[in-house]
Amino acid sequence: MLNLTRMRLLSELGRRGTIAATAEALRYSPSAVSQQLSLLERETGARLLERDARRVRLTPAAVELARHADAAVAELERAEADLAAGDGQTRGVLSVASFQSVVLGVAPSALDLLRERHPELEVVMTQREVGEAYRGLLAHRFDLIVGEEYPGVPEPVRAGVDREDLMADPMHLVLPPSGSLTHRPHRLADLADAPWAIDPEDTVTGSWARAVCRSAGFEPRVQFESPDPLLQAHLVRTGHAVAFIPGMLADPHLDGLELVRLPGDPHRMVYTTARVGRSGHPAIGAFRRALGEALASLRPAPAASVRV
Repeated sequence: MLNLTRMRLLSELGRRGTIAATAEALRYSPSAVSQQLSLLERETGARLLERDARRVRLTPAAVELARHADAAVAELERAEADLAAGDGQTRGVLSVASFQSVVLGVAPSALDLLRERHPELEVVMTQREVGEAYRGLLAHRFDLIVGEEYPGVPEPVRAGVDREDLMADPMHLVLPPSGSLTHRPHRLADLADAPWAIDPEDTVTGSWARAVCRSAGFEPRVQFESPDPLLQAHLVRTGHAVAFIPGMLADPHLDGLELVRLPGDPHRMVYTTARVGRSGHPAIGAFRRALGEALASLRPAPAASVRV
């Protein structure tokens, strides 16, 4: 009988492309990964790997075997979820990867609900960018992702995952207190010469922010590049920058600042994703419900209008 652990290594190698990355993802040594894959080739009697100078590619036979591995692991996770649901208790450890504004804005309220309803459930949260979070989810390092999708930057469709949309969160232009700017903008293009605090360009948020400015006819003068929305808000509050910040953080983190609606009223979508096999686990359902309730309790932030 084929060894499922070795088949999982093969599947992860197909996603990662290198022995070293696969070993790091699954917490093996590179030599152990190579040894196990060699054993799998002997077990199957088929050539599974094609090597070049830098990467390892799966043969067509290996791709098919990896597909079976993913299906088998998903079925085992469904069995575990069914057993946990039949127990009648929501317990254990749930590992969640999330982006920062959820941790700041609603995670405390969601965790309070979970502690009250399911005291035997321990939630471990890790801040990760969406791409890295997905890699960890598929490698079984995380049970659930809280992700974000920006207008015009759709998340790729990924096999083997279950996505549940939770909230359309408005994105705002945030201006410093009155008197910090030489003039109040009437159009987004009026801020072409203003200093901006924006996420790094290689992030989804940073790419989206620059695209919004370019659509208004200018390249933002990025004086502060940081993925930290609270740092961006602080720079706005002290009169050193303007920024785009999600409405989720409006109360209380943006008190005293002017929130301005953007052209087209863009919203990011906040969602959760779990592996298909594990999506029916009671811990996943409990977290999703608590997070949904916490998001629903947010107060909408009042915002003035700005024209293009």
